[in-house]
Amino acid sequence: MSKLKSPNSFSSLVEARYRDGQSTSRSLPNHLPAALETILTHKSFRSFLPKSLPAGTLEALLAAAQSGSTSSMLQTWDVIAIQDPAHKSAAAKLAGDQDFIREAPLFLVFCANLNRAANISRAHHQPALALANMDMFLMACIDAAIAAEALGLGICYVGAVRNHAQQMCELLNLPANTFALFGMAVGVEDTASYAEVKPRLPMGEVCHREVWSEENQEGNVKAFDAALGSFYFQQLKLGRKSWSEFVAANLASGEQDGRQNVKDVLYKQSFKLE
Repeated sequence: MSKLKSPNSFSSLVEARYRDGQSTSRSLPNHLPAALETILTHKSFRSFLPKSLPAGTLEALLAAAQSGSTSSMLQTWDVIAIQDPAHKSAAAKLAGDQDFIREAPLFLVFCANLNRAANISRAHHQPALALANMDMFLMACIDAAIAAEALGLGICYVGAVRNHAQQMCELLNLPANTFALFGMAVGVEDTASYAEVKPRLPMGEVCHREVWSEENQEGNVKAFDAALGSFYFQQLKLGRKSWSEFVAANLASGEQDGRQNVKDVLYKQSFKLE
């Protein structure tokens, strides 16, 4: 097994990710594949240099993404690569009107795709009854998420492609049984716009041993409130609510930036969700 690609120990990378003083108290291995260091040091970039990506970058990313696991080998996801500036700007407007999407030389929109399976079923004179099941839609969502994790470069996940789900389907000319799940802005990160690794909930909160347990949830949430608050203070992002206050406020409204309409759009896209 190869060692980390930098002098950082695994425990130091874990502490940088969690900043809670407790995750590194767990038993951690000394040597891990270098690829894991890349994952542990992941950051979201919202500032890109005005540089084109090297030729073949899209193809390399797709090959990596398609190397991820796929449920039952059904391969139920597709991606729309948007590079035309005007088209990218239109997509950005629907996805929260975020300028970093316009700045990125490549914007990828990952889509659940059950239409291909429906077409294949018709070609083989089969009824494709399983496509009506909710699990098929979940399968397509999960497969698309696994594919996205394979991407490199400077990236930023964009869930706001669902803010105006119907308009996004129309902009991308999506057929029945397809749906835009999320986007990924890809480019050469602007190193002048410094980004640090943002903390995550403690391991002990998200990992349950053998059975589900919420025994120390209150303590874990308080620890994360403190860790994220310290992170924002160091970033000079002052006056922010704690994470737990943010979660409660975010869920208090049923509006959700338009995403409350997603179910209706899924039905319009012919997903049965039974």
